[in-house]
Amino acid sequence: MDAEELGRRYRTDDGWLPSDLAAALVGHGHIELVRQEAERGDFHCADALGRLLWARGHGDAAVEAYRPFAGTSWWVAVERIADILAERGTVDAAIELVRPLADAGERLAVVRLAELLAGQGRIDEMFTVLRPGLADWYLAGALVELTAGLGRDDEVAELLRPFADAGDQQFEGFLATVLERQGRANEAVTLLLSSLRGGYAYYVNHAEQVADILARHDPAGLAGFVAGDGEEYGAYRLAELFEEQGRVEEAVAVLSPFAAAGDTNVAATLADLLARHGRADEAITVLRPAAMADPECLIRPLCMLLVGQGRPDDALAVIEDVAAQGRLDPSDQRAERVEVLVACGRTEQAIADLRADSDALTGYARVRLAGLLADAGQLDEAVAVLLPARERWVRFQLAKLLIRQGRPEEAVAVMRP
Repeated sequence: MDAEELGRRYRTDDGWLPSDLAAALVGHGHIELVRQEAERGDFHCADALGRLLWARGHGDAAVEAYRPFAGTSWWVAVERIADILAERGTVDAAIELVRPLADAGERLAVVRLAELLAGQGRIDEMFTVLRPGLADWYLAGALVELTAGLGRDDEVAELLRPFADAGDQQFEGFLATVLERQGRANEAVTLLLSSLRGGYAYYVNHAEQVADILARHDPAGLAGFVAGDGEEYGAYRLAELFEEQGRVEEAVAVLSPFAAAGDTNVAATLADLLARHGRADEAITVLRPAAMADPECLIRPLCMLLVGQGRPDDALAVIEDVAAQGRLDPSDQRAERVEVLVACGRTEQAIADLRADSDALTGYARVRLAGLLADAGQLDEAVAVLLPARERWVRFQLAKLLIRQGRPEEAVAVMRP
């Protein structure tokens, strides 16, 4: 396989075991099987083997596990070897390995080379490596990060400014970071605010960065930002700041208007804040209308809050209420009910409900039933539940159970085409 094919398989798992399954095989001691699969060309198995060997102090053997893949100049494998070399203290060898790919324009290799050089104090060389590609935000971000505290901020700002002046919002954020490091927080905020809004757009990253800068340098200004253009993003940071200072009531007061106006994300954040400070009943009151409006995201947190307060029947009633309003798919309704039953210790009832589920042969119900059976020590039945399934993600769950049963070869077989 060449580097392109390796990259495709890495993205899709096509022809390879999933990485989690390879790790599970290693974790259960099936090292020789993993080695065989690696020799057949399965990188995830080679990776699991390499990590194990490195953790055990067998650096040379770990490198050899990756070498067939690195020989194609595929970056992922080259990076694994470079990391081992660097951790062993042979940084020059790591640099020598990475440099050809960086010279060929592999952006991940360029950044890794810059990191290795910076770690050696070779800062001028790091600049030389990154400077030609600074139009790429990934390389520019690496430059900003790697130069922190090195006294080169004037030079970095000069390199970034043309891109920021051209209106690139990503580079405006980078430049603002450098300006703040220079002690020019006001200029950083001004820069970010200048393009916070553009037509109908609102640049959330700028709002969050402004809020962070103001929290560090001008808390009163942060309160003004919340009252103006900061929206909920400024409110999140101000509430966080108040909570850090022990001013919980003020934190609640900052978030409450947004939650009351129907912002379900803020309602969830406010509920978390209240629950953290022992005010679960208030959290439930805040979260209930939000969960009705956005059950897909918030019905589970609301139900878990209720269960935590010893109110599982109320949690089940909430699920029924949401379903009655047509805001919850019947299969999702049954799934949420199962999670409530499990959370309050009524696992046998959850298992019975899943067995009786009209969708018992579909993915979620089948996998959840198998998982509960396995957790209850009924591995044979759990495996039997999953055996008929054909979907790859369900077969993956079956393979993990087979490994737990001591049937690793069968686990590998069920994942093969």
